[in-house]
Order: sequence, then structure tokens, then C-alpha cells
Amino acid sequence: MQEKTKQADAVRKVSVLGAGAWGTAVAMALAQRHDVLLWGRNAAALQEMGRARVNAEYLPGYAFPDRLQVASDFDAALAHVAEPGSLLIAASPVAGLRPLLQQLKGRPIPNVVWLCKGFEYDTGLLPHQIVREVLGDTVAGGALSGPSFAQEVAKGLPCALTIASDSAALRACVVETAHGGNVRVYSSEDLVGVEVGGAVKNVLAIATGAADGLGLGLNARAALITRGLAEITRLGVALGGQTETFMGLTGMGDLILTCTGDLSRNRRVGMGLAQGKPLDQIVQELGHVAEGVPCAKAVRELAARRGVDMPITNAVAGVLFDGDQPQAMVSRLLSRDPRDE
Repeated sequence: MQEKTKQADAVRKVSVLGAGAWGTAVAMALAQRHDVLLWGRNAAALQEMGRARVNAEYLPGYAFPDRLQVASDFDAALAHVAEPGSLLIAASPVAGLRPLLQQLKGRPIPNVVWLCKGFEYDTGLLPHQIVREVLGDTVAGGALSGPSFAQEVAKGLPCALTIASDSAALRACVVETAHGGNVRVYSSEDLVGVEVGGAVKNVLAIATGAADGLGLGLNARAALITRGLAEITRLGVALGGQTETFMGLTGMGDLILTCTGDLSRNRRVGMGLAQGKPLDQIVQELGHVAEGVPCAKAVRELAARRGVDMPITNAVAGVLFDGDQPQAMVSRLLSRDPRDE
């Protein structure tokens, strides 16, 4: 027990690849106890972050800890985590994961942990499938996921996350590195279940935002969240996930947060749709990626191929891509034939 505590307290090297809101927030949290390097593609923006000690574009008002350094030199970011026990974190959106992994291909990296949630737009692949396709099985990989808004993590408020990987050594490394202070980290072997929960909850948040925007009330919100969890579980189990995973942080926990929290981008997409705004305008006003939009299309197609019943997801995709109106979406869901829960 003493040895385990000593390992957890040890200062480690961490590189976070991606200086958006969530990547920056994770880097800030880890830099409370570790030496963290935050890398981004925009050299001018990184230089300004280093000077001002804040990510003014994505997390204005949250000052960087002393142990957080920034760099636009990709080789330097990898060299920072060359020693054993270090941790490499990919903090790109799903759309940027493959290009980022291509930069890592053939490099002597210790491991890779990704933060993105969703399905790849063109292929319908989950993040771990993209990682294995690009890097193969020789690099230990895992998903760090759970109910977490970047602003709250940057502020130092408590949160709980899950590291999912088929590598016990990587799970232990992430727990020893990230668990502490106001961040609690759980461990899971169910990589598929954790990723499906993190992806599909964004689609359900669009539905819930639309219902709230239409003024349908708290009863409707509770029904959407509950039946949405049933949809997530059906798809996740069909893909090989474990049922109990969807009752935990990366299933029910992340779903509740994203559907009800005012900081949720995907919820705001739904509310914008209810107001009659075009999707392009909503996304432009957000200024951030809303993963639920491309995810809705990928999940609808995947569910159809697998024969999984996902009426809420299909209804959201209809509004986003087929020209359906939010009120018609609600009417279609309510008029479905009754079924056993």
C-alpha cells in the first residue's frame, strides 16, 4: 500500500496533444501535480498562451498552473514523454484523431490516451478502432472519459472520470497520474462500452435540448434521458459492450450531465433547432465542435446495419439531415406503438 501511494505521488511527465478547451482543462488539472506540456498546431496561438498563461480563445479567465508549459514543436512534445511512466494524451476531436495518429505512426511513443467521444464521420469507427488501424496493437491505448465540462475542470471543481483500456499497465499508469486532488479516476476494461456511452449521449443531448427549447417540460426531459439510456445500452451491447458500463459514469453519468447542463454544446444545438435556427448558424455561434451532429448520422447508419432500434437517434438525425422539424420529431416519437420497457 505504501509503494502504491508513493507511485501515485510521483511527479510524471505528461504531453497533451491538442490545445482546445478540453485538452487545455485536462492539462491544467494534471499540472497541479505533474510536469505537463500542452501542444497545439497554431504556433502564434501557443506563443500567446505561453506569454499570457491562459487559453484566451477556449478557456478565458483560467490561469495556467506553474507546471504547465506550452509548445508548438511536435518533436519536443514527444521527447517530453520519452521516459518510462510518462503519459501521452491525444486531445483532438474525433475528426482530428486519425491525422494526429498519423503523425505518431512509427514514433517510439510509450502509450496513447484519447479524450475524444464519437464515431469517425466517414468510416463509423470508434476511436479505439481508429487507433488500432493506424498504430496497430503494439502501442498501449485507452479512452479517458466521463461526465466533465472543461470549464469546471479548469476551475478546479470535482469530477470523476474512467480510463478504459485492455492494458492493465496503462490503466494503472493513468490512475496513478490523474487520480488525486479534485479528480477521481476509475478503471474499466470495457473500452467499447465506455466509448459508445461517450459518443451517443451527445445525440441524446440534442434531443433533450430541442425538447427543452420547445417548452415540453421536465417530464419529457426525464423520459428522453431514460429512453435514451436504453438506446445507448442496446447499441453498446450489440457492439460488444457490457450492460453494467452504461449504468456508470461513462453511460448514465455522462448522459445526465450532457442533457441537462447549460455548458453542454450539444444541448445548445438542440435548443437552437427548437428556435428555428439553421444548423450552420448554430454551429457557428457555438465556436466549438458539437460531436453529436456528425455522430447522429454515423449512429443512425450503424444502428440500421446492426438492426438496433434507436428511435430518438433516428429522429434527431431526421431534424439535422432530412429537413424534419423539431415538433414533428416529438410527435413521431409520441405516436410510436407502445412497447414493454
